[in-house]
Amino acid sequence: MAASELYTKFARIWIPDPEEVWKSAELLKDYKPGDKVLHLRLEEGKDLEYCLDPKTKELPPLRNPDILVGENDLTALSYLHEPAVLHNLKVRFIDSKLIYTYCGIVLVAINPYEQLPIYGEDIINAYSGQNMGDMDPHIFAVAEEAYKQMARDERNQSIIVSGESGAGKTVSAKYAMRYFATVSGSASEANVEEKVLASNPIMESIGNAKTTRNDNSSRFGKYIEIGFDKRYRIIGANMRTYLLEKSRVVFQAEEERNYHIFYQLCASAALSEFKTLRLGNANYFHYTKQGGNPVIDGIDDAKEMVNTRQACTLLGISDSYQMGIFRILAGILHLGNVGFTSRDSDSCTIPPKHEPLTIFCDLMGVEYEEMSHWLCHRKLATATETYIKPISKLQAINARDALAKHIYANLFNWIVNHVNKALHSAVKQHSFIGVLDIYGFETFEINSFEQFCINYANEKLQQQFNMHVFKLEQEEYMKEQIPWTLIDFYDNQPCINLIEAKMGILDLLDEECKMPKGSDGSWAQKLYNTHLNKCALFEKPRMSNKAFIIQHFADKVEYQCEGFLEKNKDTVYEEQIKVLKSSKFKLLPELFRDEGKVLSPTSATTSGRTPLSRTVVKPAKTRPGQASKEHKKTVGHQFRNSLHLLMETLNATTPHYVRCIKPNDFKFPFTFDEKRAVQQLRACGVLETIRISAAGFPSRWTYQEFFSRYRVLMKQKDVLSDRKQTCKNVLEKLILDKDKYQFGKTKIFFRAGQVAYLEKIRADKLRAACIRIQKTIRGWLMRKKYLRMRKAAITIQRYVRGYQARCYVKFLRRTRAATIIQKFQRMYVVRKRYQRMQAVTIALQSLLRGYMARNKYQQMLREHKAIIIQKRMRGWLARVHYHRSLKAIVYLQCCYRRMMAKRELKKLKIEARSVERYKKLNIGMENKIMQLQRKIDEQNKEYKSLLEKLTSLENTYSSETEKLRNDVERLRVSEEEAKNATNRVLSLQDEVAKLRKDLQRTQSEKKTIEEWADKYKLENEQLVSELKEQNTLLKNEKEELNRRICDQAKEFTETMEKKLAEETKQLELDLNDERLRYQNLLNEFSRLEERYDDLKDEMNFMVSIPKPGHKRTDSTHSSNESEYTFSSEITEADDLPLRTEEPSEKKTPLDMSLFLKLQKRVTELEQEKQSLQDELDRKEEQALRAKTREEERPPMRGAELEYESLKRQELESENKKLKNELNELQKALMEKSSPEVTAPGAPAYRVLLDQLTSVSEELEVRKEEVLILRSQLVSQKEAIQPKNTMTDSTILLEDVQKMKDKGEIAQAYIGLKETNRLLESQLQSQKKTHENELEALRGEIQSLKEENNRQQQLLAQNLQLPPEARIEASLQHEITRLTNENLYYEELYADDPMKYQSYRISLYKRMIDLMEQLEKQDKTVRKLKKQLKVFAKKIGELEVGQMENISPGQIIDEPIRPVNIPRKEKDFQGMLEYKKEDEPKLIKNLILDLKPRGVAVNLIPGLPAYILFMCVRHADYLNDDQKVRSLLTSTINGIKKILKKRGDDFETVSFWLSNTCRFLHCLKQYSGEEGFMKNNTPRQNEHCLTNFDLAEYRQVLSDLAIQIYQQLVRVLENILQPMIVSGMLEHETIQGVSGVKPTGLRKRTSSIADEGTYTLDSIIRQLNTFHSVMCQHGMDPELIKQVVKQMFYIVGAVTLNNLLLRKDMCSWSKGMQIRYNVSQLEEWLRDKNLMNSGAKETLEPLIQAAQLLQVKKKTDEDAEAICSMCNALTTAQIVKVLNLYTPVNEFEERVLVSFIRTIQMRLRDRKDSPQLLMDAKHIFPVTFPFNPSSLALETIQIPASLGLGFILRV
Repeated sequence: MAASELYTKFARIWIPDPEEVWKSAELLKDYKPGDKVLHLRLEEGKDLEYCLDPKTKELPPLRNPDILVGENDLTALSYLHEPAVLHNLKVRFIDSKLIYTYCGIVLVAINPYEQLPIYGEDIINAYSGQNMGDMDPHIFAVAEEAYKQMARDERNQSIIVSGESGAGKTVSAKYAMRYFATVSGSASEANVEEKVLASNPIMESIGNAKTTRNDNSSRFGKYIEIGFDKRYRIIGANMRTYLLEKSRVVFQAEEERNYHIFYQLCASAALSEFKTLRLGNANYFHYTKQGGNPVIDGIDDAKEMVNTRQACTLLGISDSYQMGIFRILAGILHLGNVGFTSRDSDSCTIPPKHEPLTIFCDLMGVEYEEMSHWLCHRKLATATETYIKPISKLQAINARDALAKHIYANLFNWIVNHVNKALHSAVKQHSFIGVLDIYGFETFEINSFEQFCINYANEKLQQQFNMHVFKLEQEEYMKEQIPWTLIDFYDNQPCINLIEAKMGILDLLDEECKMPKGSDGSWAQKLYNTHLNKCALFEKPRMSNKAFIIQHFADKVEYQCEGFLEKNKDTVYEEQIKVLKSSKFKLLPELFRDEGKVLSPTSATTSGRTPLSRTVVKPAKTRPGQASKEHKKTVGHQFRNSLHLLMETLNATTPHYVRCIKPNDFKFPFTFDEKRAVQQLRACGVLETIRISAAGFPSRWTYQEFFSRYRVLMKQKDVLSDRKQTCKNVLEKLILDKDKYQFGKTKIFFRAGQVAYLEKIRADKLRAACIRIQKTIRGWLMRKKYLRMRKAAITIQRYVRGYQARCYVKFLRRTRAATIIQKFQRMYVVRKRYQRMQAVTIALQSLLRGYMARNKYQQMLREHKAIIIQKRMRGWLARVHYHRSLKAIVYLQCCYRRMMAKRELKKLKIEARSVERYKKLNIGMENKIMQLQRKIDEQNKEYKSLLEKLTSLENTYSSETEKLRNDVERLRVSEEEAKNATNRVLSLQDEVAKLRKDLQRTQSEKKTIEEWADKYKLENEQLVSELKEQNTLLKNEKEELNRRICDQAKEFTETMEKKLAEETKQLELDLNDERLRYQNLLNEFSRLEERYDDLKDEMNFMVSIPKPGHKRTDSTHSSNESEYTFSSEITEADDLPLRTEEPSEKKTPLDMSLFLKLQKRVTELEQEKQSLQDELDRKEEQALRAKTREEERPPMRGAELEYESLKRQELESENKKLKNELNELQKALMEKSSPEVTAPGAPAYRVLLDQLTSVSEELEVRKEEVLILRSQLVSQKEAIQPKNTMTDSTILLEDVQKMKDKGEIAQAYIGLKETNRLLESQLQSQKKTHENELEALRGEIQSLKEENNRQQQLLAQNLQLPPEARIEASLQHEITRLTNENLYYEELYADDPMKYQSYRISLYKRMIDLMEQLEKQDKTVRKLKKQLKVFAKKIGELEVGQMENISPGQIIDEPIRPVNIPRKEKDFQGMLEYKKEDEPKLIKNLILDLKPRGVAVNLIPGLPAYILFMCVRHADYLNDDQKVRSLLTSTINGIKKILKKRGDDFETVSFWLSNTCRFLHCLKQYSGEEGFMKNNTPRQNEHCLTNFDLAEYRQVLSDLAIQIYQQLVRVLENILQPMIVSGMLEHETIQGVSGVKPTGLRKRTSSIADEGTYTLDSIIRQLNTFHSVMCQHGMDPELIKQVVKQMFYIVGAVTLNNLLLRKDMCSWSKGMQIRYNVSQLEEWLRDKNLMNSGAKETLEPLIQAAQLLQVKKKTDEDAEAICSMCNALTTAQIVKVLNLYTPVNEFEERVLVSFIRTIQMRLRDRKDSPQLLMDAKHIFPVTFPFNPSSLALETIQIPASLGLGFILRV
């Protein structure tokens, strides 16, 4: 396809732009050949017509697809040109914050002007051992490549760091050296790697300064050779410096500074040691204030001064020399302030007693008069005479500045020499890696001699780069006889010839310097005459006759000739130097004494060795006068020689290039200036590298390598004896385009991408073969499966069909039977239903008829009774009416009759007077009598009728009475049931009268009751409605209260549970941290122990016969013996010369050694007490923080007070014990002061032993205090459990629910509030009491601490005094102390005698408590006697050593200290007996020569541990402590020896870890302690140890098990490490998911060094192997879980770390691969039943990283989801993954920078580690839970294969 065909519509191209250099645009129309204009649309939417060059008609470069943007290697881009390179660098730098990029063999580093967290030790470990192309670009990758090639190719290496000033060269070189120091380590204990790194701050302080472009610009060049031995460990280093910019000492441009050391001195002037330097502010001195800006933002010069001094100390520069250096530097500052006064035009003078000069002379130790004279005069020597000539003021100032520069340059060289001496090693150097950090190309407004030399050096380096990258590349093709078209490139040899060739600029400059009246002007004229118009690279400025222009490889530079001659001569008056050489200050003459030994006053070239040699070559002795001749060499000549020497060194090594790019001139962080960047890219050769990489053959294979790799692609007939021809034949078939490869003499050259194509073919071939194998196997398996399934199907069908027929017959039978049953059942059901309905109907009818009859009867009865009542009532009413009417009638009649009678009387009175009246009266009387007679008859008749009626009524009444009596009885019963109805009928006789009265009362009451009932009904209805409303309100309130109570209870419960969980988690973390700290210390101890053994072996090898002499044992050995008994042999061996050489009459050192031991133990006791005090302080702080929780945890206060009381009592008892011990020691020493006092058995000696015993007891007491403290922590933890609060809240809730009345609820609420107030008041009072008690306890503890410190000081002082003085001083101190104590308490309680009395009583009580504690402590004596026995044994050995010098009488008189070991009488079974001399054989056969595989397969697990324990049991049975100690020590040493010998074998380490744990469990199980005997059988309890307590050996074995576990983890890590990245990341477990992207030049190393690809199955198989081996060895299940957890952590950490450092792995498809791989690992855990081991949790960061690769990353909701999902990843890791995310396919989108900023904003408050990578070397703290064995010891049989026939079973 023609190139023009690619320019179609929508194609994207790059066009030049004056601002952005290159701008992206899109074609709007297809390009056709002949078009002069391209129609474009810019990214901002603007349309543009781009005119093509009519001459060249060159099309603009095409833009790469977005998938390739941001590649790690620029050579991986499809289109390799300048805009693509620039855009790729910009995207990586701005968007992804990546500062490193590969460009073929060059590493491009862009200065971010910001501190980045990518240089930590974790990053170093991640890059260590990796291929250069496998990881993201980094300076560490280049350093690793150099280190690896040095070891692989046996060739010295160089790292050349180049770039402009401020581009970051010094920092890159510093990080490269740090990498070498970290990964290699040192071959000695001198910490050479630390010294190499420590040289950086020294050299930066004296050689770096602030410029306008860089705050820390190197003003000198340095080449550091880091030397390595044959094992490639750092053994030393050597530094060479080039062209120190001396002029900066006396002059600085605007906004620049002098060297850092001057400002560090001024910032530290206030220090006491610097007072004599009489320094001040930097603005005071002329040499530091010229730049006008003495402060650098963010830099603390005083702090930097501290770092500089620390580095000097580390490099062996003593404090006196440091002060001497600072004196000289201060003198230079004061010298700059020396002023001159002109006397005339040719002479000047210095004012008398000039202060700056006086200070300078005082500091330099020279005479003031001489120095002031020679600063104003000079000596001229002729052939015959010598003249002294005054000089002008200007000349004097120049001479002063020249002297200052000369002093500083010599001091600089002296420091470099001392640094080299400190870094020099006596061990022979095998190879080295050189790091070149030299000034970059410089161009300023005014360029002088320094810039000329700097640019000359850069020309040489650029030529070396060209030769290596370009010429050597082409020459190799020619060497292999491959057709190749030479590529033109810029060769700067003409520019170098212009400078250094004969009659070049330097030659003319040296010639002009030799002329008597040479000047800068005459030299400029010579340059014009020689080179102007003759050399195209040399030009003359138009407006100047004292300047010239050189066309360098990077740019044109104009140099001002003024000062060239003076700087090249470097003139210093000899008389001034002589004055300084006569100085009394010894360092100053030393500087100038070495002048003749160096080639250059500005370099330290000869301070080390010659560059090509590997050993130091001493210079030959010089002839007289040679030094002066060498001294006369010009600076330019010396610099040219040193530069040639550097070039020879670089050409003799394999170079590695780092090109540093300065992104902008303003030091803005992550700001990219395209103009400045492209200018540097063009100058440093990066674009040339791109061009040649695209045109050449980057991949090269030897024929043998190719044949070995691609043998699978060949058929048998293609394989010939000639490998070369075979490869040719195969390649011609595989790759049809012959331009894609070339055959050389020894190698095959491939173009880019061809190796990947071959790899694909190879993988396809292997995959096809696998498919064919799988197809055949699967077909056979499927046929076998089909036949089995067919046979099984036929059998199943036969049985199924028979079963179905039988089922059908059974179904028919059941159907017929069911029909019959249903018929009868239905009939029965219908009949029963009919009968039931009939019975129910009859019953209903009878009940209804009875009910109706009863109702009718009741109605009739009610009617009858109503009639009677009506009758009676009506009769009564009629009678009442009758009586009332009768009464009214009678009254009316009476009234009428009275009226008539009155009338009649009136008449009668009138008639009485006549006869006639009497007649009439009689007639009326007769009528009346007849009427009365008639009335009587009528009344009699009426009476009779009434009597009859009465009789009938009585009869009726009797019957009615009978009925009523029955009703009354029934009513009485009903009335009694209805609340005891009243019994009003008293007797049958009064029933009628009472019934009548009751009837009237009943009627009235009925009316009243009806009224009251209506009223009561209304009231009840109102009350019910009110109660309903109140009930509703109360229910709502109740529900609200219940809800609140539930919420409060729930909230309280959650709060307490959360606090409990947090505190529990914190305690667990603290415990794990403490355990991890201890195990790390143990690991460090084992490392030091191995180092000690190695050094011991080396010493034994180097010194065959030891020299006789006195050997002194370190005092720490005594404590080590008590803790690690197995090390006693070494200690005793070291002590023997001391014992044998000391004469009998000199026994005082023995006394002092015991005193020192005692003092050591007391110090340990004090440290233990201090740790407990710190723990107590922490507990007090916790108590203060827990004030708000006192209400929930009332029991906790009592526990704390009890613990603090116990702590106080313990400290008081400790104080009194120390007093008593001191008094006993004083008494013993007062008795005798003769030399025999300190002899063994003497009273003083016994007192010392007793003191040692008491100190041991105190140590046990401290251990018990630790146990008490832990128990208190546990009790506090239990006290926090929210059981009580939960119960209380539940009870409260139930009580509230039971309260149904509103009043009860309100009353309960008020009571609860009062209770809360009461509890709060009690809590406040208890808080105050508790705080007072805490304050009192603190004061008392502080006083006890002070008292203890005084006792310690007294003891230390007494040990240094003679015996008499000791006693007197001790008594005096004790008297003073007691007097002060009494006076203190008397003054304290003077105002209150009762308090004083109570204080005395408390003292007595305390004494009683101490006595009780003393009795308790007597129980611990048995445990401490073992330690006493060790010391007694040492005393016995000392007595044996002194037997020759002691008379027999003395031997008899001296008591022999017996060994007391507690004994228990028990039966002895399950033991093994062996002889003492067979112990080495036992250890050899059972440990050293044992093969774990045979034992694990054929014998019971843990057999060696059981055998060893049974041997220990027999030694315990014999009560032979020597045998027990020897066996245990030999066992431990034997295990260590076999692990040291075969420590890289997993089976061996696993086997002995299992057996060590089993041995430890046996010691616990049969120790006799109740805690370990719970699961024992009675028979096992009989096997417990009877005589010895081996608790200390259990601790030793536990430490040994920890060491073995850590070694096991290291073995696991070494085995898994090569598999993890390949299996978890690189291998495609799900085939076809990952896409393939083109790789750059850096991938060629991996294609060559590939030894096979690990897959996930490889990892799982390895895990299965580990697990099966551990199970076969009988390892404890809990320990297996811990090992699996550690393995999974290693897998997850290594995978995640590589993911974070590999941009090509951060894609969506790779996230799917990782998640699938993790699921397979989880499935393995399920299969092994290890899901509860915590291993899955260690993979959580990796899982979240994989999820992060797959989730959507676009909106704010996505950001929120990511923040909540990735809680196991740190913020740095999340941002790193997002920055590295790379689309593989076109449809994937890149992560926007704004989205990453959103994530950072959301995570800014998260407090997590800033560390990017996980610590893959982290080892979780291991625990060994007690796991007793059910195996009976007496049943164990010893196989003959072990070769233990000399052991007898007992």
